[in-house]
Amino acid sequence: MEVLEDKLLNIGLPILLTLAVARLVYIFLSPRSPARLPPVIATWPVMGGVVRFLKGPVAVIREEYPKLGSVFTLNLLNKKITFLIGPEVSAHFFNGSESDLSQNEVYRFMVATLGPGVVYDVDYSVRLDQFRFCTEGLRANKLNGHVYQMLLETQWRGGHKTRVGPSDQPDSEQMSAERRSAKQALRRGVRSLRRPRQEYAQHQRPVPLPPHPGPPAPRPGPQEAQGGLRGDHSRAKAHRQIGERPAAVPDGYSRYRDGRPTTESEITGLLIGTLIAGRNTSSITATWTGAHLLSNKKYLPLVLHEQRNLVGKHGKKVDHDVLLEMEILYRCIKEALRLHPPQLLLRTSLSDFSVKTSEGKEYDVPKDHIIATSPAFANRLPHIYKDPDAFDPDRFAPGREDDKAAGAFSNISFGGGRHGCLGDAFAYLQIKATWSHLLRNFEVELVSPFPEIDWKSMVVGVKGKVMVRYKRRELPITH
Repeated sequence: MEVLEDKLLNIGLPILLTLAVARLVYIFLSPRSPARLPPVIATWPVMGGVVRFLKGPVAVIREEYPKLGSVFTLNLLNKKITFLIGPEVSAHFFNGSESDLSQNEVYRFMVATLGPGVVYDVDYSVRLDQFRFCTEGLRANKLNGHVYQMLLETQWRGGHKTRVGPSDQPDSEQMSAERRSAKQALRRGVRSLRRPRQEYAQHQRPVPLPPHPGPPAPRPGPQEAQGGLRGDHSRAKAHRQIGERPAAVPDGYSRYRDGRPTTESEITGLLIGTLIAGRNTSSITATWTGAHLLSNKKYLPLVLHEQRNLVGKHGKKVDHDVLLEMEILYRCIKEALRLHPPQLLLRTSLSDFSVKTSEGKEYDVPKDHIIATSPAFANRLPHIYKDPDAFDPDRFAPGREDDKAAGAFSNISFGGGRHGCLGDAFAYLQIKATWSHLLRNFEVELVSPFPEIDWKSMVVGVKGKVMVRYKRRELPITH
């Protein structure tokens, strides 16, 4: 009897172990249960998803978020877009490695503008080196050197430089930001990329903010733009030979980690990319900041009072440290950007991953999905921001800080995590320099209705013209 039991045990135990291993293999290798996949937006077959998406991604999210929650998928022809909305499901989007969530596939269309071998046409390790070339000048210890140029460009008049001091007429935010980005990042060779500027008489006649330049001049394509920048790079090489080092091409940071020097084509593409990245975002945010301030009876007096105090404390001097003291203006810019950030940020999933919502639901997001988050929608979530559609800069004041209440990704105007914007500190200084100069030297009045949002571009600007009337005056000093 004992012998029989031993034989049964010797036969049965391996069988049980084999079945257990087979079950584990099946669990790990079999397709995921449909119950774990994100819910799918209901659309008409074939073209339904395209029609919905073309109406605007924020419109789609606004309609589906209350029904489906913070994670859902839209079928878009042969692609699937999975949206991750809110800080509780955004950690992987912003902190995931490039081997898990890639930018190259979704932003590859930029190669036609930047040229080959740059940013989205190279692997991540090379791209990191290229970002290093561009960001050394944006580090905190280098920002002070940019302030003088910001002020000089803000006071640009009639297409010619003037001394730092009072200007006879205010620059528009957009033209000023474009010129600063162009000159600081790209020097003379990129001037061909600017739109022509329309001059306006001072004082009482309303003018658009930013000025409408009339019929747009033909824009140079990538080849023409790169040709213009190559001339600038050739001048930079000549400066090197005689011992000078222009700021646009820093010798110490123009080699890759493996020792390979950057090529002329790569430098050209990076310079164009720097202009594109810094121009629209800064100019649009400056415009929205002005529209909100000039139509707000509470915060415009507070910002003006802050400027009076600073003039009384430092005189007319404006440098990096003085700009950092503009806390109220900073919060107004940050709030304008919260309300009007980019519509979408995109990645492609190169591997499966899972997310868990605040309600405890877990979803498995498959490989090859396009992964999207929307700063324009997430920055207005009512469970994070009280009265989310209101312009309330005090929500960022010490002791309140609504943007930190729900975690690291409560405010994603500049992205976040390992994918945060490299030039956010520069952008704030740039916009502060613009508006501090305008408010100190001009009385500006908004005479058009508050602008509507133009949802036709990824970086949402104003629809139509924002009309202002202005006259020159010096801000009274508070002692």
